[in-house]
Parts: sequence; C-alpha cells; structure tokens
Amino acid sequence: MNHLIAPSVLAADFANLQRDIEMINKSEADWIHVDIMDGMFVPNISFGFPVVNAINKHAKKPLDVHLMIVEPDRYLKNFKDAGASGIIVHYEVCSNLHRTIQYIKELGCRAAVALNPHTPVLLLEDIIADLDQVLIMSVNPGFGGQRFIEHTYKKLKDIKELSNRLNPNLFIEVDGGVDAYNAAKLIEAGANVLVAGSSVFSSPDPSAAIANLKNPYSKSRS
Repeated sequence: MNHLIAPSVLAADFANLQRDIEMINKSEADWIHVDIMDGMFVPNISFGFPVVNAINKHAKKPLDVHLMIVEPDRYLKNFKDAGASGIIVHYEVCSNLHRTIQYIKELGCRAAVALNPHTPVLLLEDIIADLDQVLIMSVNPGFGGQRFIEHTYKKLKDIKELSNRLNPNLFIEVDGGVDAYNAAKLIEAGANVLVAGSSVFSSPDPSAAIANLKNPYSKSRS
C-alpha cells in the first residue's frame, strides 16, 4: 500500500480556510484531517459541525475526522452528516468500543481508533480485525506544534505486527510532529497514513511540503 498524506486543518489559517482547503485539493494530499476538540478530553477547543460542514463544501478529498471528545457516540451521526468519510474515536473514552465501531460502519464511514502516547497497542488485539484504521498519536493530543515522541516508532512496529497477523488491509496513521525529516522512518516503522499540520501550514510553500511528505525518499528534498 502506498502511503497517504492527510494535512491537518487545525494548523490552517482559519481566516482563509477556503484558500487552504483549495490548496489541499490541488496538492498531492489524499485526505483532509479534521481535529475536533471539546476542552474536556483534551485541554483545547477547536470547532464543531458548522465548520466541518464549511470545510466539506470546498473539499474534494475525503474528510478524516478525529474526535478528541468524551461521549463520541452522541455525535457520530452529526459528523457523518457534516461530511466525514472516516471517523476516529479514542480508545481512552469508549467504554463499549465494539458497539461504537459498528455504529460508525453502519453510518457508512471508515471506522478508526486512536491511541494516546501512553496507551499500549496490545489493547487493540481483540478489536483490530473490526477496524479500518488505527491512529497512533505521536504527541499528547490537544495542541499542534508539539515535539515528536520517539517511542512512537516502536508502537508503529507493534501495530504493524498485529495488522500483519489479523488485519493486513489496516490503515496505520500517525499524527503529531510529522515532517519531511521523519516521514521515511515512520513509513519504514509501519505507518501508511501521515498526518501533518504545522510542517505543512508553516511552510513557505505548503503544497511543496505535502509533496515532500508524499515522496520522502526523493533526492529533490536534499
């Protein structure tokens, strides 16, 4: 599987969101990553259904919606209706994870589970066969621009080993501190979806930054 790139609009310019979405549309990106924060599960608040709707109106690529919220089951249909193609819930807040995953699939969305940096990969062994995607957080969720946690490489290798045994078609996504300098190593460790926010939108040429992530082995980067 060729790896995918999902720029995170949390790092975009909210005053020029349509411009930034159109840049992603024209770029080599595959998905658009949308972080939803409630100020309870994580110490920050981002945006809700109206902004996701607004993004979806201009997006020509699938919305990868990451719910960093408590009680995500209450809002799954709302995010589907707002335009989500994939919905990511956190292991740490789902008391009935199988039921949540089945509901996401019933809605017709790609079903994914995210793990915080301290959450062991082995906790997914009993459900990984039912998942479409796993998101490994390589920073503590809540804010962009944090330093990458090096232990992430081992977690990616561990989830790749589980995937090889139980779900070979799994999307293995990594989010936090991803840039052109660690992209190749992340892919080698097992990731096949890279989420990047600050490294894209703080670049003088965000489209070129996406291209560098899409082609991390290219000599043109050096």
